[in-house]
Amino acid sequence: MAPDLNSTKDLFVFLGKSVFSVLEDMVFTLIPKPQKNVAGEIVLITGAGSGLGRLLALKFASLGSVLVLWDINKEGTEETCEMAQAAGATRVYAYTCDCSQREEVYRVADQVKREVGDVSILINNAGIVTGKNFLDCPDELIEKSFDVNFKAHLWTYKAFLPAMIANDHGHLVCISSSAGLTGVNGLADYCASKFAAFGFAEAVFAETVAQKHMGIKTTIVCPLLINTGMFEGCTTKFPSLLPVLEPEYAVRKIVDAILQEKVYLYIPRVLYFLVFLKSILSSKIATLLCEYLGIFNVMDGFVGKKKKD
Repeated sequence: MAPDLNSTKDLFVFLGKSVFSVLEDMVFTLIPKPQKNVAGEIVLITGAGSGLGRLLALKFASLGSVLVLWDINKEGTEETCEMAQAAGATRVYAYTCDCSQREEVYRVADQVKREVGDVSILINNAGIVTGKNFLDCPDELIEKSFDVNFKAHLWTYKAFLPAMIANDHGHLVCISSSAGLTGVNGLADYCASKFAAFGFAEAVFAETVAQKHMGIKTTIVCPLLINTGMFEGCTTKFPSLLPVLEPEYAVRKIVDAILQEKVYLYIPRVLYFLVFLKSILSSKIATLLCEYLGIFNVMDGFVGKKKKD
């Protein structure tokens, strides 16, 4: 009898929490969700030497955060550092780090802990793209894609998550991609690495919830193409529906999601609907839909930079 009572109790708890969550979501669709204060938080951004990482740094600088900037490009990182200081940051630390090298990540992470303190917001942003068909892509480039786009997340989490758990305070941010939600022609290695990054971030989120580390938040970001030069030349068949995103807009949405502690952010919003359709339609119809929307062929005009780190 006791197991049945426990099961019934668990069911009612689940239903109660579900109803509350639905009502909460409805309320926050009508009024803006409160945003947390990140002034004084130590924010580490990988790939901060250019593009999206640089813009994220400037945004957090304006919010009063302590910035830790990582990039393989020393000159780019130092330039971002100067721009962040001009944007109002009082404490900015720039480090040269090749995120594809595990031991280098651990070494620089230890340096950050000594010189700055415990990182409380970790933004894994560094990424590379080859833009080659799978059989035309050299093995070393495929390995590099996984090392930067996915495996670097393992090493940064290993380096900084223990302190977040000890403090019961932290925020893990994974910059994945719409290519981490569906396959794209010409991006086999990139898609695989972004799927892996998404799955890893989601699994660690599940671990933190299961282990009652409620002070640790997760945000997983899946944007469509962003006009940072990384995907230069790429277009979409229906730009009004699936636009190439301006980086300033993408950064504003990402930072808002972090401040509101959203777990998932897909931009543009139509991606939520397309992912839902993909999950309920037959594989044949889903494929036809992707072909019609041109999702499989966004790389046709690719002339972008091969690497952004």
